[in-house]
Amino acid sequence: MTHDPSDTTPGLPAPPGLPTPPAPPDLPTLVDRLLHGPRPLPIVTAGDPVLRRTAIPYDGQLGDARLAELLAAMRETMHAAPGVGLAAPQVGVPLRIAVLEDPAAVDAEVAEARGRVPLPYRVLVNPSYEPAGPARAAFYEGCLSVPGWQAVVARYDRVRLRGQDETGRELDEEVAGWPARIVQHETDHLHGTLYLDHAEPRSLSSAQHLADRWSQPTPALAAEALGFRLPT
Repeated sequence: MTHDPSDTTPGLPAPPGLPTPPAPPDLPTLVDRLLHGPRPLPIVTAGDPVLRRTAIPYDGQLGDARLAELLAAMRETMHAAPGVGLAAPQVGVPLRIAVLEDPAAVDAEVAEARGRVPLPYRVLVNPSYEPAGPARAAFYEGCLSVPGWQAVVARYDRVRLRGQDETGRELDEEVAGWPARIVQHETDHLHGTLYLDHAEPRSLSSAQHLADRWSQPTPALAAEALGFRLPT
């Protein structure tokens, strides 16, 4: 997920039936090749099949040392982009792993409207989520794999997150506000889903228009001008 536009800037799992590719014959070799290539890692963009396939559950295929190196490289790439989340398929690795981190360097009005609070660096392994209440919030959202564009996405304001961290520790917690949006966005990537699949089509805006016209704390003005509805 990209940074939010206000500081220079995360649906439900994909429907059943999306193709799950066979496991690559040698995941360690794939990752080693990537890690010995250019840095920051190249980010895969929309149109590459790896972004549209269900990622493979992580069960130790890389070993601790290689996993740690991959996570460090993903974090470096997320920072360089810049973004607040990055899933392994976005660097061409079809594993259910994502890194998240958001300093929430926005002004007080934006932070209040969006529930934008700092999200310390964390790793999600084999994550899943479900709504922890009916409330939804709609805001502009972008993706490092769809550069130059953003659109309004209505997401659950609070979700229950399950999975593991990089050490194998089980996660079962509630996440709210903007961190919940990031969790949903990055977990969706692991189901072969892009934020555009959930977006309001009429809200689609170039990065330039977003900066010039729609950088308000909420997308209410954009909804009125572009002719789309926000959730009530």
